Amino acid sequence: MIYIVEDDAAIRELEQYALQSSGYEVQSFETSEPFWQAMRAAEPELVILDVMLPSEDGFSILKKLRRTPGAETLPAVMVTARTAELDVVKGLDQGADDYISKPFGVLEFVSRVKAVLRRADKAPGHLSFGGIRMDPSARRVQADGAPVELTYKEFELLHLFLLNAGQVLTRDVIMQQVWGTDFCGESRTVDMHVRTLRQKLGNAGHCIQTVRKVGYRLALPEDEGTAE
Repeated sequence: MIYIVEDDAAIRELEQYALQSSGYEVQSFETSEPFWQAMRAAEPELVILDVMLPSEDGFSILKKLRRTPGAETLPAVMVTARTAELDVVKGLDQGADDYISKPFGVLEFVSRVKAVLRRADKAPGHLSFGGIRMDPSARRVQADGAPVELTYKEFELLHLFLLNAGQVLTRDVIMQQVWGTDFCGESRTVDMHVRTLRQKLGNAGHCIQTVRKVGYRLALPEDEGTAE
């Protein structure tokens, strides 16, 4: 999920259309008030902020984000007609990940948003796959931008899947790594935890695939192969 805060309706609709056409889920806001309400409900993968906004400008929003627990490293792109070097430096110094000047080309806009998201996915200590994002040190998980509350074992199970994305993990391996035992008779425990984990992750839970007669793997739905 990507949030856009832009008071110019034409630009806001253009940005939203460009990102949705590229496969992203988007919510857009004209002012900061509904944006903060949405932030309290679910944190996005990235925010796009116009600088010149009524009541609260983009610099102020960014400054608050960087002081908000859980949003300190949330990727942020500033979009503005102000191209003075001082404004660019100010935005970057306050924690912006990129700065796009108006007018801009749609292809460039989408490309730079994708680049920021790629860099965020490679951030040290963070793990992500599909719509799943995990901060192991803070023990925080998001699915499609929404926070997910997991039990200790569910968290460890998801952590194992993320560390081994694309690889098939047998039930025995999962038991050994998550539960510290190789007693294969407890495979139902694995199946039960996978089932509840999928449910809590919502649509993103489809990435946890069952591999017949073997175990599980984390993969995109289109890469199902022998999974079911």
